[in-house]
Amino acid sequence: MSEKILIVDDDLETLRLVGLMLQRQGYDIVAANNGSQALNQVSKEKPDLIILDVMMPDIDGYQVTKQIRSNPETQYIPILMFTAKTQVDDKVAGYEAGVDDFVSKPIHPAELGAHVKALIARNKSRASTSSKGYIMGVIAPKGGLGVSSVVLNLCISLYDRYKIESVAVEMHSGRGCWAAELGQEKQAGLQNILAIPPSEIKEESIEKQLYYSTYGVRLLMASNQIADLKYLKAEQQLETILQHLPSLAKFSVIDFGAGYLPNLAKLLTYCNELLIITEPYPASVEMVTRMMKEYAQYGFGKSKPINILSVNRVRADMQISVTQMQEVFGQSVLEVIPPAPEIAYQSAVRNTPMIKVQPESLVAHQISRVADVIAKHIAA
Repeated sequence: MSEKILIVDDDLETLRLVGLMLQRQGYDIVAANNGSQALNQVSKEKPDLIILDVMMPDIDGYQVTKQIRSNPETQYIPILMFTAKTQVDDKVAGYEAGVDDFVSKPIHPAELGAHVKALIARNKSRASTSSKGYIMGVIAPKGGLGVSSVVLNLCISLYDRYKIESVAVEMHSGRGCWAAELGQEKQAGLQNILAIPPSEIKEESIEKQLYYSTYGVRLLMASNQIADLKYLKAEQQLETILQHLPSLAKFSVIDFGAGYLPNLAKLLTYCNELLIITEPYPASVEMVTRMMKEYAQYGFGKSKPINILSVNRVRADMQISVTQMQEVFGQSVLEVIPPAPEIAYQSAVRNTPMIKVQPESLVAHQISRVADVIAKHIAA
């Protein structure tokens, strides 16, 4: 079956000529002469590739691209944009919107065919590898609940117990914790990736920025510099990282922290599972309940697992019980992590993860129980 290509241009002669070029190369052609019509055709036809003009009378090519990328059903369709060679700003704006490649008008049929063939092949390769790895997102209703520590220790436990090597990503620029916790202050691989155009982010470029720990987990660390908070808006780059993770590891964990990301909803669509970290206090429990209802629209709690982990930091008589939390959530709490201030202090002093400070502690035992559950999901 021939690949289907949608050509979008308000110039009818361009539509005709480009359509003929590609039809002669064996492609099925669909056409649109404005942005609104293009979005309707994308939704209806689900083309294998879109060739898109920048300037159109109603919605320009950048806005069309952004809308395509914001829809989970169309976000992976390759987009080839027409522009002039000298218009560098057009290319920058296009890459930021989510364009995959550029060509200039007029173009030779052989050159156009080469671009089209390469983009379609790349997208097929992405689709074939997307099922290789399992991605779990970890998030909390607010900061300070230990998401980063849970992610790090959970990945280590999975390696110790099942030899599952993982990749963990701190998805919160300017507020990274792992580099300081592990005594690796110069590590800020996430920022190095977010500083480049999305089209240049490949598996190799991500791999080069990973920190290889001695615990069986590779870490993509965020910086803790205020100036790097600007990268929270690098939406397309963050999404591209998640697109490549399945081909980098059998298991990947995304540390979303408190989830202050403009495109969090889209990033969640890449996750096979979600783990919410809470604390046993009424306000946090209420916030988690609202989160669960909101995330249900992305399949969590339905087709995708959603689990809750309670991190306790004070005595049991000063908080609501697990039973009370479960009644509110309408599901069980996966595990309860007990307070361990002494272990946490030793972990900080020695730049060593908590479960490595005292491997036989109750904290390590509870983390290992969570690892047992996640390992089953990965293997399923």
